[in-house]
Amino acid sequence: MSASLGLHRLQQVDRQIDHARSQLDNIRQTLENDAELRESLKQLETAQADHHRAHHALKNSEAEVQALKIKIEQAESSLYGGKVQNPKELQDLQKEIASLKKHLATLEERELEAMIKAEDTDNDLQNTKTKLELIQARLGSEHKKLNADQSALAIKLEELAEEREATLAPIESAMIQIYENLRQHKKGVAVAEISDNSCASCGATITASLQQNARSQKQLANCPSCGRILYAN
Repeated sequence: MSASLGLHRLQQVDRQIDHARSQLDNIRQTLENDAELRESLKQLETAQADHHRAHHALKNSEAEVQALKIKIEQAESSLYGGKVQNPKELQDLQKEIASLKKHLATLEERELEAMIKAEDTDNDLQNTKTKLELIQARLGSEHKKLNADQSALAIKLEELAEEREATLAPIESAMIQIYENLRQHKKGVAVAEISDNSCASCGATITASLQQNARSQKQLANCPSCGRILYAN
């Protein structure tokens, strides 16, 4: 067996590991950073705040109207109850009641506006909740599949880790170090197969003598162009 064969097999396992880890990272990002869900949750938070403010304003408006109505009733009771006999005081009461009723009309208009605003926020809040529920239902199905894929990939990574250990066993530590260094600097591809007398990674022509060296059982041969370890079938 050539010295590069073990490293070629190791690279095949490592690339499967890299691919599985990349898939896992994508799944985690999807599960943790769903933009559509975040936006829907933000809209719900805004709708809830608007709903709270509108109903608080309506409650205050209703309280103002009720308090003024009581004041008007008290003034009318004094006017028509017979307790006030002085014409000047009666005239003042009539003016006060007229002013209070005019102000009441203004407050009732505001109350109506507050009521309409509160109803609008009720509808907005319900629509936002419905939208969120639909998104959660859809994503729930999608996330269920992603969670299943995540579990399957985790199991696969465990199996690949065991396979990698078995593949490493017969390879000399010095060659493993060379492989790891090249893998780090060559975007994960440390071993290049010779195909049609060329390096499969960079396309450089590989001479017959270098191809023969690539089949050596004791030493490694490197591509004269990209420097990767050459592997020949």
